[in-house]
Amino acid sequence: MPWVAGGLLLLLSSVGFQLGRRRAFASVRGATRQLHSLPGYHGIFVGLGAFLPGALALLLGAVLASFLPGDARTGHDVIWAAIAAATLGAAAIGLAWAQRHVSANFRARNAVERMTMVLLIVCSLLSILTTVGIVLSLVFEAMRFFAQVSVFEFLFGLQWSPQMAIRADQVGQSGAFGAIPVFAGTLLITVIAMVVAVPVGLMSAIYLSDYASRRTRAWAKPLIEILAGIPTVVYGFFAALTVAPLIRGFGASIGLDVASESALAAGLVMGVMIIPFISSLSDDVMNAVPQAMRDGAFALGATKSETIRQVVVPAALPGIMGGVLLAVSRAIGETMIVVMAAGLTANLTANPLEAVTTVTVQIVTLLVGDQEFDSPKTLAAFALGLLLFIITLILNIVALRIVKKYREQYE
Repeated sequence: MPWVAGGLLLLLSSVGFQLGRRRAFASVRGATRQLHSLPGYHGIFVGLGAFLPGALALLLGAVLASFLPGDARTGHDVIWAAIAAATLGAAAIGLAWAQRHVSANFRARNAVERMTMVLLIVCSLLSILTTVGIVLSLVFEAMRFFAQVSVFEFLFGLQWSPQMAIRADQVGQSGAFGAIPVFAGTLLITVIAMVVAVPVGLMSAIYLSDYASRRTRAWAKPLIEILAGIPTVVYGFFAALTVAPLIRGFGASIGLDVASESALAAGLVMGVMIIPFISSLSDDVMNAVPQAMRDGAFALGATKSETIRQVVVPAALPGIMGGVLLAVSRAIGETMIVVMAAGLTANLTANPLEAVTTVTVQIVTLLVGDQEFDSPKTLAAFALGLLLFIITLILNIVALRIVKKYREQYE
């Protein structure tokens, strides 16, 4: 039913567009004066005049319907029929109002520009309000968690074993909620992934931008970017069935005790997955460096490798940092590879051959199945999410500072 209301609204808006154009032509037919604006602007004005009130009515109706109690939702079709009727009624009123304003001297272009600006502002506010809503939901639920578990225990505790609620009336009163092992595992896997992705991605970008021929670049770059389109669950299968056994077998051959699920296996495969983020962005920003800078270095006697090290890479460093930051965020937020290759055990260790877990994996684990949202075990997921959000925000601020510093130096 929501799609039906939206489709009818779009249909009525398109009808309003045609009516507005015809009304504009009719207003100057047989008259000596000319239209102030093009007929298309009059049509757009009438179409927007029908669409905006109808879209607002549809949005308000959907919001109100989501707040109805459970027993009131039994008449789902009736409710949405009323919302659709209100949507079409508001659109029809807006269409009639806009039609009355169409005349030869009406400044339709100016009105369309104002209405478009209002629409853009509303869309921008929706994005901002969505971000604020996400942050507030994390903060409020995390505050409920910290009302039951000490902030000091959560931030500095060395044991992670959240209480598992067995009965519906049970409230977790025990368990360990120290987040350090979880974040240590996240950091360990991210570092391993970046050790793999940054050198390989940067070197491949340098080759594609300054050494490869056009023919080689034409097939090499798309092949590298295919890595970004492979589903992460496929990487997880590859890590669990191929990479982890290889690491375990190699470790056993040289006398090392390697766990069946290890941070090294997950980190290596994750590094391969995020290579395109660094390679593609770095290649684009290196190609954007003016050729005059390269020619000036060559004129001073620099070799190609010296030009790349001392001119191209420093000039493209802001974009390279942006690619690295994107790759770090992608690595921190990865779940499937860690679940399948690194395990679910919160282990405080710096040994990449042991099993660890990450923040995102624990969030998914805590929120899977039937949960009691009064239990610290469930609320711990929101505390982990809030802390991860803060850490990512700090990383973004640091990266923006670095980008700004070098951009001022080389522009």
